[in-house]
Amino acid sequence: MRLGETLYRPGEKLHHAHFPTTAIVSMLYVMESGASAEMASVGNEGVLGISLFMGGNTTPSSAVVQTAGLSYRLKANVLQKEFRRHGNTHQLLLRYTQALAVQIGQTAGCNRHHSIEQQLCRWLLATLDRLPSSEIEMTQELVAGILGVRRESITAAAGKLQRAGVLRYRRGHITVVERVGLEAVACECYTVVKNTYSRLRSDGPRRHSHPTEDSYPEFSYVRKTAV
Repeated sequence: MRLGETLYRPGEKLHHAHFPTTAIVSMLYVMESGASAEMASVGNEGVLGISLFMGGNTTPSSAVVQTAGLSYRLKANVLQKEFRRHGNTHQLLLRYTQALAVQIGQTAGCNRHHSIEQQLCRWLLATLDRLPSSEIEMTQELVAGILGVRRESITAAAGKLQRAGVLRYRRGHITVVERVGLEAVACECYTVVKNTYSRLRSDGPRRHSHPTEDSYPEFSYVRKTAV
């Protein structure tokens, strides 16, 4: 998956589900004016294309790659057949959908009630959780588009965090120096979503861990079972 690649657009019929491994994808709601904002992001904990097993084949949102990387792509009919077996994959997909709904709702509240600095910290923390390093390849312009705010607002917020020693920024690269500092500034939305994923994971089917698994191994199990 290449940075900026569009996996699907509003109203398009979905033919595949995508299970990111190292890529991160933004689910964006696009207005008639062309303005957009992120509803949720999906990384190695989840799947894109939940409408395929929830009863529809289209979605009003778009999906754009925010961090380049790899993903499994599965044909829609294969996923639907597996879902109808009502086994572990069925249960895990429903649990993931519930967690995704929490993330979408929390993001909506965050965008309405919290400062841009808090939103930026929430987004950075959620992105770091899916990456193997503390460096994010992302321009301020792209971050502004994801959060649905002006670029100048992101520049001001990032500058404040850089002066506080929390992060370093050079064009196209954001390096988090002090994660604790990010967590101190971020709103409760990051913790709410993270705890929801952890709770639903702990209640789900068990399997043996693998040393290279991500922080949400049971949701990764969906990917490997389906493939």
